[in-house]
Amino acid sequence: MSQSAPVLDPMRWRALCVIAIAQLMVVLDASIVNIALPSMQTDLGISDADRQWVLTAYTLTFGGLLLLGGRIADFQGRKRMFVVGLIGFAAASLLGGVAQNSAMLFSARALQGAFAALLAPAALSLISVTFTESKERARAFGVFGAISGGGAAIGLIAGGILTEFASWHWTLLVNVPIAIIAVFLAIPFVKESRATGDTKYDIPGAITATAGLVSLVYGITQAESQGWNGTSTLTFMGLGVLLLIVFLVIESRSSHPLLPLRILENRNRGGAYLASFFVGVGLFAMFLFLTYFFQAVMGYTPLTSGLLFLPFSAGIVVSAGVASQLLPRFGPRWVTASGFVLAIVGMTLLLRLSPTSSYAGDILPSLIVMSFGMGLIFVPLSAVSLFAVGNHDAGVASAVLNTSQQIGGSIGVAFLNTIAASATTAYIVSNGLSQPTPDALVAGFTRGFLWGAIILAVAGTIWVVLVNMTKKDMAANDSPMAHVG
Repeated sequence: MSQSAPVLDPMRWRALCVIAIAQLMVVLDASIVNIALPSMQTDLGISDADRQWVLTAYTLTFGGLLLLGGRIADFQGRKRMFVVGLIGFAAASLLGGVAQNSAMLFSARALQGAFAALLAPAALSLISVTFTESKERARAFGVFGAISGGGAAIGLIAGGILTEFASWHWTLLVNVPIAIIAVFLAIPFVKESRATGDTKYDIPGAITATAGLVSLVYGITQAESQGWNGTSTLTFMGLGVLLLIVFLVIESRSSHPLLPLRILENRNRGGAYLASFFVGVGLFAMFLFLTYFFQAVMGYTPLTSGLLFLPFSAGIVVSAGVASQLLPRFGPRWVTASGFVLAIVGMTLLLRLSPTSSYAGDILPSLIVMSFGMGLIFVPLSAVSLFAVGNHDAGVASAVLNTSQQIGGSIGVAFLNTIAASATTAYIVSNGLSQPTPDALVAGFTRGFLWGAIILAVAGTIWVVLVNMTKKDMAANDSPMAHVG
């Protein structure tokens, strides 16, 4: 049977612009409220114990519903669910922006996470099915990777600007016009696609996967206040792991699984998902520690603190563009391996920090090196995670990548924050102090950076060992037959 050249969608680059807008909105919303959190807490009378729910309500529903959201996008139509996700996200953002009490705000954040779980996998899978030629797909994933990598830093910057010059309400309300614009552009420019063949839903799998992920993430968030050996921490984490084991058993026996295990069994995709998980663990807490360092040690305002992350975002954008050019020429394995080396070096440079460190001399070089490394990591991660996955499973494969990043980030923030807090406490005790000093805080931060570098090294090792895809494999994936799933 002869193979015809893949048909190129004439609207594909316009579609990419729309998808990029939506993805940026989803990614930065996980961090945009961080800097606004003190203002939210004061304005709505939120207790110290409850303030974490502004962040956790979003990550719980986002991480817990991603797999189901990916399957819904596959079966009901990726463009349709992309638009539904945008509209729902805008409505939830409006609700949060006009919140008059903590319950209203927490509910809105949970709704944002639920609609993001529909929107994010639809966006990534749309890129996979829209760009059918390897060099173009690499460039498209370059844009997507730049946004995924720089979104958290952009969120910190936007949060600082909006909080200082408008109010915390606008950190949520800003999503409304962005989403509306994206909806109107998506209708003419984004092409519909959906899975064919068996489109039955795996209800037992959906229930156990969602409940397991929610329970796991909730248990991890409890570690911050209860400790890793706290009753609620161990109970919910144990229940989450048990439910996820049950989920895998169900998937292995289901005729129409929510997560076809063949997606994970491919060594390249499996390596991408595992590496993505550990990147989330190692990287995301870095933003938290540096934010506190800028404000609590260096005395910068929220706006200035946000702007100091700008070089990191710019570096990822530049590096992602380089990665999209290198990927078709050299393949993903060693392009990304070099990215891991740079990211580890950048994180290690932060171990030099002291209360007298300067931004230009001690922090900026680290941010630049790390950002160039992360751009070389995020682009191939997105490309390999969807490599030859087939049209039927594009949405759920996208959801697995998003889930691994989301769960990894949640674990990383809780795990590394606990390590940093313990190191700070140990410093206070050993030096006979009555309260945290800048030296005590920095002792905690540098311990967190050390573990972050170690975890990134684990991610890099997993990548090099498992991912053996070549540039010829990528080119072979251009064939229409390679996408039959």
